[in-house]
Amino acid sequence: MTAIDESDSHVEQEGGLRHGALGLFESAVMGVAGVAPAYSIAASTATLFGAVALGGPAALLYCGIAMFGIVWAFNHLGRLEANAGATYSWVRRALHPILGYISGWALVVSALIFMVAGSFPAGSVTLGLFSNSLANNTTAVTIFGTIFFLLMVAAVVAGVTVTATVQVIMSAVELSILVLFAILMLLHGHDAHSFSWSWFSPSIFHGSSGFFAGALVAAFYYWGWDVTANLNEETKGSKVTPGIGGIIGVLVVFALFEVFTIGTNLVLTAKDISNNAGDVLGVLGQIVWPGLGGKIIVVAVILSTVATLETTIIQVTRTLFAMGRDGTLPRALGRTHRVRRTPVVATVVVTVISVGLFIGSNYIGSIGTILSDAINAIGLQIAIYYGLAGLSVVVLYRKHIWRSPSNFIFMGLWPLAGAIFMIVMFIKSIPGLNSTTLAVGLGAMALAVIPIAIYWSKGRAYFKMPSREERIALDHEIAVDTADV
Repeated sequence: MTAIDESDSHVEQEGGLRHGALGLFESAVMGVAGVAPAYSIAASTATLFGAVALGGPAALLYCGIAMFGIVWAFNHLGRLEANAGATYSWVRRALHPILGYISGWALVVSALIFMVAGSFPAGSVTLGLFSNSLANNTTAVTIFGTIFFLLMVAAVVAGVTVTATVQVIMSAVELSILVLFAILMLLHGHDAHSFSWSWFSPSIFHGSSGFFAGALVAAFYYWGWDVTANLNEETKGSKVTPGIGGIIGVLVVFALFEVFTIGTNLVLTAKDISNNAGDVLGVLGQIVWPGLGGKIIVVAVILSTVATLETTIIQVTRTLFAMGRDGTLPRALGRTHRVRRTPVVATVVVTVISVGLFIGSNYIGSIGTILSDAINAIGLQIAIYYGLAGLSVVVLYRKHIWRSPSNFIFMGLWPLAGAIFMIVMFIKSIPGLNSTTLAVGLGAMALAVIPIAIYWSKGRAYFKMPSREERIALDHEIAVDTADV
């Protein structure tokens, strides 16, 4: 296990998270809900189209292949340790405590930024049911989005069992609506463009800069499935189930993203997309099913937004909980509610910061601009902690990669390819981003220096490299794990 002394170890069960509350089905649902397919399509299509035009299907395909490498990395890393901090703990063991902390920090800041990117469409889409002018009014969307977000916080505070039950119901309705409209959309035919296999070709990007600009947005589409890892301490079979849940979740959303991106190319013009940056699915719904029927898809977007806000709150509060428990942030963050067994202090802190950021973002610019900048900034942060996770599994399992073709592909080659993809995407995307995106994306990451300096100086055990004996024990644990695969 990690080199964390007794005072920094996991708190006793009675003061910790609720163990064994989720099964494989709930974990898989959480994986889908974390990605939020309806929300991702509605909120990100305009940004993706702006980056690669008709190349959306190709961007999602190639980024999806790389993302599966990271999914396999999480699957194997989770088999070694169930820790609510996930990459925060795993990367520390494999690479270095500083890199582990940066991984956890990347998730925290990306989640906080997402509260803005997630709450805006929630307000915009809901208000759009009643008035198009209100849907594009930043102040109205900000007020309604804030109320929406606070309701999500209340649901999360109620406990992980309640949250999981709500997610199952919402995801079932959301996926049913998406499948219905996917069929209607494909039967509708083309209004804007005829289908072309070139939409899947690398040549559609016209160079590497276009390819990685699309990949950065595509990474945001897929982001969120790893909530299953942050819930591992609260899942039955905590070292196996979360990884399988993540795999199932990504398979489902991969199929939905490809179908809807193809459908968008067929049905919507560039003007349709740019004029409805926060509600692309609403416009799509009206085209394939005019009138009241077309508004049904808006329900899927609302449910999806609720789902992803909840799972993002779960991710960030569980990561902060792990940091507080280890003493690498204020220890109060590691406290849980006596009855609900949720990280109550971490949730309050996240709520205050998120509402402040959301209201402050009202003065940045239009809804479309806010979404685009937030999505790209989050893409940079995703690339950091996903890339480090991909490298970590290769380092930890390096002695066992060559023992079988399966090990070589799923513990070595594919995660390594995913990590390299994320790292190159991060580097190649930076020159094409505006100053606001860079300030938010990289500036937020730079703030990690402050807590690292403070808690390293306090001598926290997290920042100590594992001893030789611990590494031998870990290698034995990996040997047992690979023998069972």
